Amino acid sequence: MTINAFDSISQVEATLWEAADQLRANSNLTATEYSMPVLGVIFLRHATNRYRSALDAIQADQAAGKMPNRPLTKADFIKRRALQLPVSAHYDTLLSLPSGGSLGTSLVAAMNAIEADFPPLQGSLPKEYDRFDNKLLENLLRCFDSETLRNATGDVFGRIYEYFLMKFAMQGAQDNGEFFTPPSLVQTLVNVIEPDHGVVADLACGSGGMFVQSSHFIEHEGFETMKRVTFYGQEKTPATIRLAKMNLAVHGLEGDIQEANTFYDDPHRLQDGRPLWGNVDFMMANPPFNVDKVDAETIKTDRRLPFGLPGINKDKHVSNGNYLWISYFHSYLSPKGRAGFVMSSQASSAGHGEKEVRRKLVETGDVDVMIAIRSNFFYTRTVPCELWHFDRAKPDERKEYVLMLDARNVYRKVTRKIFDFSPEQQANLAAIVWLYRGQQSRFLGLIQNYCVNLRNEAVAVAPALTAFETCLTDCHTHLSSFIDGVKQIEAQPQDGFDTARLSLIEAQLEWTNAATSYAIDRSAFVTGLATFCSQYNESPKTNKAQHAARLVFAPLADAGRGLNKQIDLLYKQAALTAQLAQVLTQGEATYEQADKLFERRELNKLIKLLEQVRKQAVEQIKHGSYFQRQITWLQERFPNAEMCDVLGLCRVVHHSEIEAADWSLTPGRFVGVAPAEVDEDFDFEQSLRDIHLELADLNREAAELAAQIQINFEELGV
Repeated sequence: MTINAFDSISQVEATLWEAADQLRANSNLTATEYSMPVLGVIFLRHATNRYRSALDAIQADQAAGKMPNRPLTKADFIKRRALQLPVSAHYDTLLSLPSGGSLGTSLVAAMNAIEADFPPLQGSLPKEYDRFDNKLLENLLRCFDSETLRNATGDVFGRIYEYFLMKFAMQGAQDNGEFFTPPSLVQTLVNVIEPDHGVVADLACGSGGMFVQSSHFIEHEGFETMKRVTFYGQEKTPATIRLAKMNLAVHGLEGDIQEANTFYDDPHRLQDGRPLWGNVDFMMANPPFNVDKVDAETIKTDRRLPFGLPGINKDKHVSNGNYLWISYFHSYLSPKGRAGFVMSSQASSAGHGEKEVRRKLVETGDVDVMIAIRSNFFYTRTVPCELWHFDRAKPDERKEYVLMLDARNVYRKVTRKIFDFSPEQQANLAAIVWLYRGQQSRFLGLIQNYCVNLRNEAVAVAPALTAFETCLTDCHTHLSSFIDGVKQIEAQPQDGFDTARLSLIEAQLEWTNAATSYAIDRSAFVTGLATFCSQYNESPKTNKAQHAARLVFAPLADAGRGLNKQIDLLYKQAALTAQLAQVLTQGEATYEQADKLFERRELNKLIKLLEQVRKQAVEQIKHGSYFQRQITWLQERFPNAEMCDVLGLCRVVHHSEIEAADWSLTPGRFVGVAPAEVDEDFDFEQSLRDIHLELADLNREAAELAAQIQINFEELGV
C-alpha cells in the first residue's frame, strides 16, 4: 500500500469515528454500551458488500456458462467468502424502512437471521438495538452508507473494524480494553514467526487480532488463508468471544473459538481427534500479565507445565502466572512449531522459581528472538513489554544462541500517550531477524523494494511542483493586476495609503526575487531526480549497487529539504502579499478605489488552494527522502548485509552469556546503550503538528473531565 493510499483510508477511518463517536456523545451512552452495536453495524455493512460482490461473480459465471442457471445455495456464497444474506438483513433494506417503525427491532431480526444461516456466528452478533433511539440508529446506519463504503472491499472494512476496536480500547470499553492487542505488536510477532500453514492457536485470543494479522501475512504471500491454516482460540470472556467471531467474519475467516480459562481448561481437539497440546504449528498470544491467584493444587500435575511450577505463595497460589503462560505456549508447540507472544518486561529477568523455569526453557535451545518494546504501546496501560519467540526447529548452528533486539528507541508517535511502529519500522525489525537467520536475500529484497518506492515517489515530484507553481502563478498574476491598478491611484500623504502601497510593492518584489531563486534550485533538483530515475530504472539488487544508489540520492535528499523551505517561503510571501493587498481596501477615499479593484473571493480561493498544493508538494518531496532514510537506517547498521552486533539495538547472544547474566533474557542487558543520534531530518512542521495533537488531546480530556464534574455536582444536588 502506498503512503497516499494509507493516508486516504486513515482519513475515512477518522471521519467515521468522529461521526459515530459524536452520535454516542449525544446519546449519553458509555463506550462499553455503544461498542458492540457499532461493530455490528460495520459487520452488517461489510456483509452486504461481500454478498453483492459474490452475487455479481456468480451471475457472471452463470452468464459465461461456468455454472448452471439454478437456484443459489449457501455453499455458492460461502465458496466466495460471503454469506447468503436474507433480504431483511441487507443494509439498504434496513435503511429504506419506514421512519415510523422500530429500526432497533428490525436490526435485531436481521442479526438473528444471519446467525440462523451461519452457525459459526451463533450467539455472537449484537442484539442490543431495541434500547436505542430510532433517530440515533438511523444516523448510525447512514454514517456507514457513503458511496466510498458501499463500494469498499474486505481489506478496507477489515481495517475500519480494527480501527474501531482500537478506538474503543482507547476509551476503555469491554473490560478496560484488554481485548485488543495493538496491531503493530501483532504484526511484529507475525513477521518473526511467519504463520503460513497448519494449526495457528491463541490461548488468550481477545478480539482475534492474531488470526487476522496471520491471514494478512498469508494473503500477502499469495495464498488463501482458509486453505492454508486452521485457527483455534480460547477466551474466558463471552463478550470478547463475540468480538473475535465478528472480527473473523468481517475478514471472511472462520475459527474454532471456545470459552475457557486457559489456566484450568484445555478444551480443543483437532479435526482428527488429537489434542491441540503438542500439535500447534504457530502459537500467538497476548495473555494477561502478572495474574497472581491461580490455584497451584489444581494445576500441579498439568502436562502443559513440563518445566514445573514457577513459585507458590503461602495461600497455595502461583505467585505470578506469567511463566504458566510461557510454559503453555512452549508445550503446545509441535516438534517444528514456532511461538510469538507478548509478555511483561518483568518476566525476562524474574528470579526464584521463575528463573528456574527460564533456565530450563533456555536450555531447550528453543528460545529464538527477544524484542524489547518501550512503554505506551498499549492503549489502556503504559508499561513496557517484551515479545518472546520460540522456534522448536532451530538449526543446530543457532540452537545455543538467542537474538536480543532492543527496539525501545524504534517507534512513531500516534498521540500524546500512544506510540506504535510504522510499517517500515516493522519491516526493518523483521529484516534484522532475517539476517540472524542467514536470509540475506530477503534483506536485500527489502532494500530493493525501498529503492523502487523511492524512485516512484521521485517520479511524482515534478507534477506536484507544477501544480504548486501553477497556483502560485495564478496568485501572482491576480495580485500583480491589483498592484498595477493601485499604483495609478493618487493618494493624500496623510491618509497612510502610500505607506501601505509601498509595503505591498516591496512584498511583491521579495516574492519575485524568492521565486527566481526557487526556479533555479527547482530546475537543478528536478533534473537530478530525473537523472536518478533514469540511472535506476531497474532497481539495484546487490548490496554494493544499493549502497551506491543511496549515496547518489543523498545530495538530492538534502536539496529536497532546501527546496521545501523555499516552497514554504513562497507560500508565506504570497499569503503576506494577499494580506497587505487587503489592507489597501480597508479605509476611506483612496482605499475605496482600491477596494473596487480587489477581487476578494477569488483571491481567497487561490490562497486556500495554494496552501493545499503547497502541502502536497512538500509531502511528495518528503516521501522520497523517507524511503532513502529507511535504506540508510539498515545499511549504516548492517553495511555488509550480514548479521552483526549493533550497539543499543541488537546482539546474538550465546547461552553461556545468558547463564552468566543469571539466565536473564532482557535485551537491554546485552546490547548496550547506543550514543545519542542527531536527527538531521528534524521535521519542524511535524513537530508543530505533534504539539497541536497533544494540545487537542489535553483539551479533549479537560472537556471530558469538566463534563464529569458537572454530572457529579448534579448528582449531589449542588
